[in-house]
Parts: sequence; structure tokens; C-alpha cells
Amino acid sequence: MVFEDVPATDYDRFMGRFSAPLAEVFADWAGVPPTGRVLDVGSGPGALSTVLAERRGAAAVSALDPAPAFVDALRQRLPGVDARVGSAEHLPFDDGAFDGVYAELVLHFMADADAGVREMVRVARPGAVVAACVWDFENARAPHSLFLGLASAESGRTRGAARPGTDQGDISRRLRAAGCADVVEVELSATATFADVDEWWTMHTLGVGSTAHMLDGLDAAAIGRVRAAADEHFGDGPVTITGTAWAARGVA
Repeated sequence: MVFEDVPATDYDRFMGRFSAPLAEVFADWAGVPPTGRVLDVGSGPGALSTVLAERRGAAAVSALDPAPAFVDALRQRLPGVDARVGSAEHLPFDDGAFDGVYAELVLHFMADADAGVREMVRVARPGAVVAACVWDFENARAPHSLFLGLASAESGRTRGAARPGTDQGDISRRLRAAGCADVVEVELSATATFADVDEWWTMHTLGVGSTAHMLDGLDAAAIGRVRAAADEHFGDGPVTITGTAWAARGVA
């Protein structure tokens, strides 16, 4: 699992400062039903679950993630939420159990994204919203795209095959294939500010997510050149980063 050994606090330092504000705009855009249960698929330590609980009450929210450490953190942060360890490809819920099913920043980490989306649609009642969002790697608009680019320039690594959800239209196609109607797609953005380049750099050395191994195999001199390129790009003072995601929703 991508996040199996990642402490929830490290995830919060790395991606949580973007996933939390993104969760607000994602929930606003996708829509949260006034009644019924809602499900957060690939919840991590609870960025989107927190928003859903604020809007529907913790007792109406279920959350699922494959990383036990994240589920433990979510249970501590959001008592009353039905938080479980499990995979998106095999959701442990009955057909039509939810009035809203959401996946924030997780499709690109699924072992089988099509199966995961089919499961999301299966557990949604007819007429319920099913929605997902993933950072736009296609146009290098993820919040960590600059770091990936600087590291790749030194290592020679390329983007490789597109990961699920990271290109325009990908999530929409998967929702339609899973049986959703009225599918629409938009861009959603979130911004975070770091005190300085040091704080921004440290975020990318925590071994979390897409940047976890980007510096692997580079010697100290090469890593120094990546850091120097970041210093030159940002200069002194605070660093403000905006990430943009593709988001799509449909009706089960």
C-alpha cells in the first residue's frame, strides 16, 4: 500500500494542507445530501470525512482506507464516524447503502480504478451523487508538480503512463462506464502557504505519496542541485502553492 507506513501527522504536513481546503470546495461542488448516509472512499486521516461530518453529523458518515494508521487517526479525530480498513475495489457495504459517495485524491492510488469506481456506484442508491477528484498531473498542476519536475530534471525520470484520474476526462469516462448518468467535470483548486523554502522542501522529504521516492538514487550533490533549483525558483520569503484537480460527479 502506498501509505501503509506513513504516520498520519506526516500525511497532514505533506498533503493535508491541500486536501483539507480542497475537501471544502469538492463537497460544495459535488453536493452533500441533506438526509441519508455518505461515504468517503480512500479517506486518509480524514480531510473529506471532517467536512462531511460537519455538514451531516458524524453518525451519518462512513469512511474507508487501506492504511490502518490513517483509519486509527480518523477514529480519534472524528468519534462517531464508521471508519474501516479496506480497499475501494471491495467496499464492505450493501448495494444502495449511501446517498452520497465520494473519493478525494485517491483514484490514482487504486490498484484497479475501474473496479473502485464500479464499487462506488454499487453502494450508491439510485439517484445518489458519486464524485471523485484527482490532481491534474497532465498539465503539472498538482501541488507537488514543481518538486516532481525539479527532481526529474536531475534524475532523468519521466512521468510515464498516465495514472487514473490525472488527465482531463478520465474520471468522467470511468463514471460513465460504471453506469452513472448526468456526468459533469470541472477544475477545483486549493492553495497553501509555507513559511519559506525550507518548510516547502521538508514536506517533500517525508516519504509520502507521489514524491516519496523521487530523490532515491541521487547522491548528495545531485540532491543539492535540486534544492538549489528550488531556492532559485522561489527566492526568499513565504512560498505559496496552488494545486488544481480534475473533479467529476455523476448520478447513480
